[in-house]
Amino acid sequence: MASNAVLPVLASSQQPKKGDLSLFAFSDHEIMNQIYATHVHDDEKFDVESLFIVVENILKRATQVADNVVLGTQGTVEHLEEKTPKATFSPPLCTLKNISCEMQCKAPGEETAYKTTLSILNKLSNYSWDTKAVLTLAAFALDYGDFWLLAQSQSTDQLAKSVGTLRRVSVLLKRPTLQKHRQALIELNTVIRSTLEVIECIFELEKLSNYDTKDVPALSTGMDHIPVDVFWAIVTVVASTTQLCCLTSDDDKKQELSQYSQKINVILTKLRRQITLCRQQIEEVEAYWKLNKLFRTPTEIMEVFKGLIYTKDNVQPLIDGSTKKPANIDVLKKKNVLLYISGLDITEEDISILRPIYESIRKNDQYKIVWIPIVDQWTDDLQKKFEFLKSKMPWYVVQYSSPIAGIRFVKEKWHFKGKPSVVVLNPQGKVEHENAIHMIRVWGIKAFPFTTTVEETLSNDREWIGSIATNVHPNIDNWIKDKKYIFFYGGKDNDWVQQFTKKATLLANDATLKEARISIELVCVGKGSKGEDNLGILGRFWTGMESMFISKTHRKTDADAVTLEIQKLLSYKNESGWAVLSKGSTVVLSGHGTTILKVVEDFEKWKEFVKEKGFEFIFKEYHNKVLHTAHICCRIDIPNTSGKIPENMKCPDCPRIMETYISFKCCHIDGAANGVH
Repeated sequence: MASNAVLPVLASSQQPKKGDLSLFAFSDHEIMNQIYATHVHDDEKFDVESLFIVVENILKRATQVADNVVLGTQGTVEHLEEKTPKATFSPPLCTLKNISCEMQCKAPGEETAYKTTLSILNKLSNYSWDTKAVLTLAAFALDYGDFWLLAQSQSTDQLAKSVGTLRRVSVLLKRPTLQKHRQALIELNTVIRSTLEVIECIFELEKLSNYDTKDVPALSTGMDHIPVDVFWAIVTVVASTTQLCCLTSDDDKKQELSQYSQKINVILTKLRRQITLCRQQIEEVEAYWKLNKLFRTPTEIMEVFKGLIYTKDNVQPLIDGSTKKPANIDVLKKKNVLLYISGLDITEEDISILRPIYESIRKNDQYKIVWIPIVDQWTDDLQKKFEFLKSKMPWYVVQYSSPIAGIRFVKEKWHFKGKPSVVVLNPQGKVEHENAIHMIRVWGIKAFPFTTTVEETLSNDREWIGSIATNVHPNIDNWIKDKKYIFFYGGKDNDWVQQFTKKATLLANDATLKEARISIELVCVGKGSKGEDNLGILGRFWTGMESMFISKTHRKTDADAVTLEIQKLLSYKNESGWAVLSKGSTVVLSGHGTTILKVVEDFEKWKEFVKEKGFEFIFKEYHNKVLHTAHICCRIDIPNTSGKIPENMKCPDCPRIMETYISFKCCHIDGAANGVH
C-alpha cells in the first residue's frame, strides 16, 4: 500500500525533476488532490457497459493466447464465455485512438507513467471515473488484442504474417527472443488480468450505488475510494503499454511492473472484500424490508421464520435438541413458536431459565421453542462454542454458519442488544410479545402463553415481591402464605447490613409487637451466614427486579404505584444499604438504607402508636417524615442490553424527569456479571 508520509502536492507548473518522483510513496490523499483537479464533469454519456463487454472479450482471449504461446499451454480460446454488447453499440474510436497515442512510445519509469496518466485524465475530464478506466483499458486492448491476434494467425494467414512483421510480432516470438522475454511477458499478462478484475469490481460497485448508503454503509467507503482506484488502474495500464512497446523494440530498456502488480493486487483484494461486505449488507436490508412486509401482513409462521433466518432459498433443517438429529422446519407449521434469541456468551443459568418452560409445554404440541444464535461473523472458535451450547439445549436449534438473514430486523425492530430475549409468534407469524424473557424470569410458567395480555394482567398484581424473592430463603413461601411481615434487605456496606440486622432483630422481638400478634421475619438478600456475598442469589434477585421493571414499563400508561416502588428499589441497588418491607407478597414500602435504618432505630419513638394506627400505617408515616428531612439522589441502572427500555423516566420520589447518563462497567465476576451491574 502507498505510504501515508506527507509529500508536497504537485502542481501542474511544478512537475518533479527526473528521478525525484516516487509514485508509490504517494498517499491516497495526495493522489486524490491531484486527480480531482482533472475531473470537471461526468456528463459525457455513452454505452460504457457495452464497451467493457467488448474489452473483456478481447483481453480474456488475448491473455489466453499469450499463455498458450509463452507458457505452451493448450487453453482453447473458443470455449471462453462470450458476452454480447448491445446491437446499437458504437465504439468511441477517436477517443480510443487519442488515448492510445498518449500512451505509445513512452520512456519507461514512474515519472512518465504518472505524467501520462494525468494527461489521460485531463482528456477524459467529462467522463465518470469508471468510464475513464474502461476507455483507457479499451485503448490498450486494441493494441494488445491486435498483437496476440496476429501472433495466433501468422502461421496460417499470410496477411497476418505480413502485418505481424511490421508490428515486430514475428521477431518477439522467435525462440531465442521469446525465451529472453518470457518472464516479462508472463508478468505483463498477469498484470493485465488483475487490472481487468479491478475495473470489473469498480463497475460492480457502481451498479450497487443504487442502494442508499445509510442501508449499505460499506458502499460509501468503496465509492469514496473509486477515484484513487481508477488512478492506479490507469497508471498500471500506461506502464503495461510501455512494457509492450519495450518488448517489441530493439531497445533493451524495460518497464518494471512488479510494484504496479503488487499495488493493483492490494486494491483488488480490498475491492473484493468491500463488495462482499456490500452484498452482505444488501442481503440484510432486503431481508429487513421483506420481514417488515411479512410482519405487517402475517400469513403463516413458516414464511415468517424462513424470511427471518434464511437467505434466498438456502433453507437448512433445524436440530432437534431432544434427539440431536436434523428436523425439517415443517415441525413449526401452524405452531406457536418461542424464538429464543441470544449471542454465544450465554451461561448455563441463561439456558436454565427456559428449561422449566420447555418441560411444561413439551407435551403441548402447539408450542415449540427455537434457539436463534445471533453472530455477526462466524469463526472456528465460535462454531465450537455454538456446538457446546447446542448440546445443552433440549429444544430446536437453528443450524447456521453465517449471520441470519434478518439480523438487522432482530436488532432494530426487536431491540436485541446481546442479552437473551424470547419473541413469541402465533401460528400466523404475528408477534404476540417482542420480548417475553422478563416475564418468564419473574413469573415462569405462570406467564404462559407469554403474551402481552398475560403480562398486563400479571404486572397489575401488587403482590410481586414473592415472584422475585423465590429461592432467596427456604421459608419464604410459608411466610408469604401466612401473611407475615418480611424485611428484605442488603447493601454494599457490610457495617450497614450488620447494623440493620441488629436493630431490625430488636424490633421484631419487641414485646409490643408480640402482644399485637405482629410477626416479622428478616431476609438478608445475597449474604451468607458469615456475611459473605452470595453472588448467585444476589444476581438473580436484581435481575428479577430489573425484569419486573422492564415488564411493567412495556405498558404505555404512566407508571403506577407498583412500578414506582420497583423503580425506587432499583435506585438503591448500588447504595450502602436498602430494605423492602412487605406483608406477605404485598410491598408496604422500600427505602434507602439511611432512611429505613433511621425508622428502625427510632422504633421506641413510634411503637406506642402501633396498636392505635397499625404497624403498617405507622411505619410508612414515620418513614415519610424521615424522608422529608433527607436528600438522596435517585439513580437507576438498567443494562442497555436488556432490550427495549423507557426513553425517559420520572423520579419515584418527585415529579421531575430523571436525567439520562451513559456508563460502562465490567464486574469480572460470573455471578455478578449475570445479575449485578
